[in-house]
Amino acid sequence: MTVARVTEISATSTQSFDDAVKQGLERASKTLRGMTSAWVKDQNVDVENGTVKHYRVNLAVTFVLDD
Repeated sequence: MTVARVTEISATSTQSFDDAVKQGLERASKTLRGMTSAWVKDQNVDVENGTVKHYRVNLAVTFVLDD
């Protein structure tokens, strides 16, 4: 039997939403073993002087628990 857990993380990038997802998953993989999927729950931007300063994503990351 496989048991998994879901945890939420937030990641930012100055480049794009895709880069924020990539950065978040790369960082999470240093701590979480057995990641199997991620769901982008929310995305938003920080705006400064009418331009996008940061792209932010909130991710729900699923990983399988060790036996």
